[in-house]
Amino acid sequence: MDSFDLIVIGGGHAGVEAASAGARMGVKTLLISHKKDTIGQMSCNPAIGGIGKSHLAKEVDALGGLMAKATDLSAIHYRVLNATKGQAVRATRAQTDRQLYREAIQDLLKAEENLTILEDSVEDIVVESGTIKAVITSNTGEVKAKKVVLTTGTFLGGIMHTGLEQKPGGRIGDPPSNILAQKLRAMPFRVGRLKTGTPPRLDGETIDWSKLSEQPGDTPTPLMSYTGNKEDHQKQINCHITRTNTETHKIIRDSLDKSPLYSGVIEGVGPRYCPSIEDKVVRYAERSSHQIFVEPEGLNTNEIYPNGISTSLPPEAQLKMIRSITGFEETNITKQGYAIEYDFFDPRDLRHSLETKHIQGLYFAGQINGTTGYEEAAAQGLMAGINAALKIQNKKEWTPGRHEAYVGVLIDDLVTLGTKEPYRMFTSRAEYRLILREDNADMRLTKKGRELGLVDDKLWHKHLDKEKQSKDELRALKTRKIKPESKEAKTLELDTGETVAATKTHHELLKRPAIKYHNLPEHNETLTKNIIDEIEAEIKYAGYVERQKTEITRLQKNENTKIPKTLDYENVIGLSNEVRQKLMSAKPESLARASRLPGITPAAISLLMVHIKKERKLAG
Repeated sequence: MDSFDLIVIGGGHAGVEAASAGARMGVKTLLISHKKDTIGQMSCNPAIGGIGKSHLAKEVDALGGLMAKATDLSAIHYRVLNATKGQAVRATRAQTDRQLYREAIQDLLKAEENLTILEDSVEDIVVESGTIKAVITSNTGEVKAKKVVLTTGTFLGGIMHTGLEQKPGGRIGDPPSNILAQKLRAMPFRVGRLKTGTPPRLDGETIDWSKLSEQPGDTPTPLMSYTGNKEDHQKQINCHITRTNTETHKIIRDSLDKSPLYSGVIEGVGPRYCPSIEDKVVRYAERSSHQIFVEPEGLNTNEIYPNGISTSLPPEAQLKMIRSITGFEETNITKQGYAIEYDFFDPRDLRHSLETKHIQGLYFAGQINGTTGYEEAAAQGLMAGINAALKIQNKKEWTPGRHEAYVGVLIDDLVTLGTKEPYRMFTSRAEYRLILREDNADMRLTKKGRELGLVDDKLWHKHLDKEKQSKDELRALKTRKIKPESKEAKTLELDTGETVAATKTHHELLKRPAIKYHNLPEHNETLTKNIIDEIEAEIKYAGYVERQKTEITRLQKNENTKIPKTLDYENVIGLSNEVRQKLMSAKPESLARASRLPGITPAAISLLMVHIKKERKLAG
């Protein structure tokens, strides 16, 4: 087979974004997946977005990625979470049709001119003098590449657990990558085991829907992608809610001796923020019930995803547990829930470009780095694809800073701090979340995406149009005024309770928390909700944003102070042995990254700064 500039291994959410990014940037790209028809498969819940996660999905979209586009082509239920709170913590979540999402991803990939897809299994990588040279597949043999992105998900050494029964597998119906796992374990990477899980799938025809609480989607229906069209929306359907109960919890407690989680069979650490129902019952013993979101898998299937009861109990206990729940009394299980344990590699062995420190030209993205979630995987895949392509083109690598994107927060957290449990994104992880909102990801990143060759003409022109409309309206708000005792002032007071005691511009009035854009007279009816959200946020958060920008300027001074690779920490006077060991282990690239390491005090940073300045003077 021909050689390629870039080879991407794995067709999950990280792999498809990495391959698409490389192809869009003009490098000859090969995507290798063990099954072509499972590329873009949603292994767990068919949903995109949520708190912190929609921010990542929209950042991927702002850089021309696939996830949000495929969501708008396949979503069957949208909700905006935290809708009554400020824009910084609002998050869009979409339940998708599992089959339609996969088909949308595959169609988007087929449109990429520089992309070839190979159905095969990678068994080894060829490394010469510390540099990646090729991959070896079971059927095709050796395929040469300049760069390789590895996105293996849960397939490396994957073991699936249901009760005390164990089966090798990357997910149900798919074999693990054991040979490749063994090869990677022999390399100088720090390796560990993590676990995740999934709930049983239910037959919707056997559920008593009359006993469940209905949860309709939002009207008007939102969009996930900045280029999305409401005309592309699928039929929208309701989700439902039910709860576990004391009988459910008793069944679970009585079955814990047969649970791989509590019998010592599983060694890997599970996700703290998405625990199994066994974990919930044990950890929160005082609670008499836990909420279950009853979510459809698609428009043309009766299969239901009961979100909130991930389990690896034996089959008989799963059925007993299910039938103890209101509305599920006669429900049948179509697929058993299971836990899966897999290899991950310590992300502290990566550079911020996601290139490994030990093997030049090899990049890791997704669950191999210890993360959990489709959106986290997609964001890493995109960045690995971007940086591999830039390196191929002999250009400077790029990773957004913590102040520029949630993608930057995600990568900096992983590479600087590592993780001992599956990492997921939250808005609380970002110090500058007033600036990093889901409504303005395109304003933050699309221009950079265009410079990198990621953003096509359609997205670029739509971005320019939105930018112009937003600026024009902000200018207009500063010229329109409301006078006291005027008809407009009285209407505003009736609608919002806010009085106009002196002549005010619309811009000044919109600073008040109770006043929304649509409350203003002469507001522009043609503006999209996305533009309105951005205008409101810019005006209402103005003071806080300026304060954060001052903090960012301070941060960048430290970010720009690079720590020389040759620096000998033994020579830095005043550092404690503990701090010295942490710095020697992490090898941070700048003072800012050093400051985010656990246990590194401001005093230690000051000592480092003084030492670096002295070294520079001596060198000069």
